[in-house]
Amino acid sequence: MTKKLTVTGIQKAKGATPLTMITAYDALFAKLFDPIADIILVGDSLNMSFAGKPDTLSTTLEQMIYHTQAVCSGAPGSFIIADMPFGTYMTKEKALKSAVRIFQQTQADAIKIEGGEEKVETVAYLVENGIAVCGHIGLLPQSVRSEGGYKVKGKDEAQAEQLIRDAKALEAAGVFCMVIEGVKADVATKVSQSVDVPLVGIGAGSSVDGQVLVFSDMLGLFEDFTPKFVKKYLNGANLVKEAVQNYKNEVQSRAFPDDMHTY
Repeated sequence: MTKKLTVTGIQKAKGATPLTMITAYDALFAKLFDPIADIILVGDSLNMSFAGKPDTLSTTLEQMIYHTQAVCSGAPGSFIIADMPFGTYMTKEKALKSAVRIFQQTQADAIKIEGGEEKVETVAYLVENGIAVCGHIGLLPQSVRSEGGYKVKGKDEAQAEQLIRDAKALEAAGVFCMVIEGVKADVATKVSQSVDVPLVGIGAGSSVDGQVLVFSDMLGLFEDFTPKFVKKYLNGANLVKEAVQNYKNEVQSRAFPDDMHTY
């Protein structure tokens, strides 16, 4: 059994073998991912892929705690990060109160918050109080309404310079790693080279320190839309529908249950 990663182990992954991060929202899938993934993210993306909502903003702290508890039960060997939902870290005091609830009520190893320089005070306050923090820069899903959509970052020099400032500021504040999302690949490379903590990319090219995907995207289970950066490693939706159709056919023909599946 592979030894579970720690914050220190993740920090040492900088420039080494890329980290593999995947989302999970329940014990069933978490158990499948546990022996393979380095890090499991209980993402607020569950609001879209699990609850059918148009964005992540209505996710509650109670929902995140519930799903994190389930994931921790299913994946005791994985390093688990819980997303802090929108509205739970508007002030450093509220952020600490929210993070303490996650740490007390789940076995999560760390929390993740979105934002760059503007979140430095909050990140530093959390770290000072014993909370391991993963940063998140670039495209910020929780800012989708204020920005008028999901917009790729790093398209000009000003944005590139801001991303580097964000990464350096978060590193100084004490994050042990960062997610960098929706950033031009060449810019993401420069941002990664500007700091000594690992950057885990999603839609940010291959030259960072790891990758993360939403499991329902990469398994082909989510059919509403497919972001450009998603590679489907399984045609899951079709396989599931085919299996359920076969089940229905056998029920209607009375082929199921047969003698083997009857007491």
